[in-house]
Amino acid sequence: MSRLRIGLTLRIVTVLFVIGIAVFPLYWMFVTALSSDSDLFAADARLFPDFSQFTGFVDALTGGDTLRWLRNSLVIAAGTTVLSIGLGIPLGYALSRFSFVGKTLMTVALLLTQMLPEALMVVPLFALFNRFDLLDSLTGLILANSAFVLPIVALILKGAIDGVPRELEEAGRVDGARPFTMLVRINVPLIAPSIAAAAVIAFFHAWNEYVFAVTFIYAPQMQPASVGIASFIGEVGTPVQTVMAVAFMFTLPAVAFYLFAQKYVVAGMTAGAVKG
Repeated sequence: MSRLRIGLTLRIVTVLFVIGIAVFPLYWMFVTALSSDSDLFAADARLFPDFSQFTGFVDALTGGDTLRWLRNSLVIAAGTTVLSIGLGIPLGYALSRFSFVGKTLMTVALLLTQMLPEALMVVPLFALFNRFDLLDSLTGLILANSAFVLPIVALILKGAIDGVPRELEEAGRVDGARPFTMLVRINVPLIAPSIAAAAVIAFFHAWNEYVFAVTFIYAPQMQPASVGIASFIGEVGTPVQTVMAVAFMFTLPAVAFYLFAQKYVVAGMTAGAVKG
């Protein structure tokens, strides 16, 4: 019994340690945002927030376009996630279930696109977006981010659909179901955990993306938060508290979405484990 208690205690301590490592950067941003200038440059770091110092959050909310930046980031991330998942599901299904000329070449090409850095695509995308009047537009950023993240989403969903037994689709085909119906009614519910995982990847990519945003967006009110935070950094001085306050608010929606999607991933895995 003592060994079981020691093992349980060690597991609890390990879990708490890992959680502490994951949460500490967010906590430190919050503490820094609620610190005075004297605390920032003191010899001993402040480990607990000073709730009397709300200057950083006040300046972040009243001295700029922080809320608008966060809204733009949310629109871009949500649009990228919906578009990449909406296109990735049928593309993954086609790569998994259909045979056509160039299928292997297309799969390899999708994989190779992930080796291309974003900076390499900036110039051709800039010329293309300039021609179709997509510069300085959130729609252009959604399309650019979706094009960049779609291949990995499609490959993730292809692997998930490969694991769905073909016998289920054959049974549906006997009942007269068309391929689209089998995709929606059979495959999508079974690969829901993989869809949630792909959605997290697409959301985080679009939420944190900087290169496309700083290149294709000119108007300050159209910038996402990833670019807006950088605008606080000046040549003469940088308001550290304000930067940390904006960074803290910028991190919270991403964490919330991850926790929301993780629930469905875990639920799908658990449901699959108890099926007979």
